[in-house]
This record gives sequence, structure tokens and C-alpha cells, in this order.
Amino acid sequence: MNIFTLNIVLAVSWAALTGTFTLPGLAVGFALGSAALYVTRPLFPGSERYFLRVWRWVKLIALFLYELVVSSVQVVWDVLTPTQLSSPGIISMPLDVRDEMEVLLVTNLISLTPGTISLDVNEACDTLYIHAMFADDPEAIRAQLKNGMERWVIEAME
Repeated sequence: MNIFTLNIVLAVSWAALTGTFTLPGLAVGFALGSAALYVTRPLFPGSERYFLRVWRWVKLIALFLYELVVSSVQVVWDVLTPTQLSSPGIISMPLDVRDEMEVLLVTNLISLTPGTISLDVNEACDTLYIHAMFADDPEAIRAQLKNGMERWVIEAME
């Protein structure tokens, strides 16, 4: 049994013991199970990789939520103020991700962020076309996406 499955079993066991088979109850059980497994990690060979991966996914989610708030404020500010700051444009971005799931995750995270949307990926899956609401400096947007979302996805999927 791998450590993730064991963590799920611990979460379900916690929900059964407390009698709360709800999402928050399972989340608390998962967190407590993770803490118990972390304390007992010398008993489980290879568990370091699991905890590193969980940390990278938590980091990806937290950083995406930060980007979501920042870009939402930027778009709302542009819509509500009388000055027009947006200068839309289409940008091509070379991709470092190669796996289809990685490409899918990067394109979805970009599309979920207000002010940007993924338009297309070429046949070789090495170039992504993005429509950006604030495309004043395409190189800065490329650098921000490559050093941000794409790098976070690569780290989380390792």
C-alpha cells in the first residue's frame, strides 16, 4: 500500500470515528493522517518523495490563488476606472512542459487567471498562444508565466 492510499484510509477512518462524512471532516482526517505519517516517516521507505510532492502541490495552489487575486484586482481596477489601461494582444510562449497533463494544467491555470486566456497549443505541444488583456510588454508576460505558473507546474508534476 502506498503512502497516499494509507493517508486516504486514515482520513476515512477519522471520518468514521467522528461520524462526519463531510468534505471538511475528510479534510481534517487527511491533515491529521498526513501529520501522523510525517511523524512516522522513517517506517515508510520513499515517504520523503510523497511529502515533497504534497508540499509542491500546496505551493502551486497557494501561488495560483495569489495570482488569481492579483490579476482579479488588476482587471477590476481597469474595468471600474475611467482610464483604459488594457492593451490586448496575442502572445506566443514556448513551452518547457512536455507531458500532456502538464500542458493541460498550464493552459487551464492561465485560462482561469483573469486577463489571460489560452487560445491554442501547436501540434508539437511546444508553443502556447495566449490572449492577454495587458500585453504592453510581451516579453515580460512570457517571463512571468514561464517563471511562475509553468515552473510551478513542472515542480509539482516531478
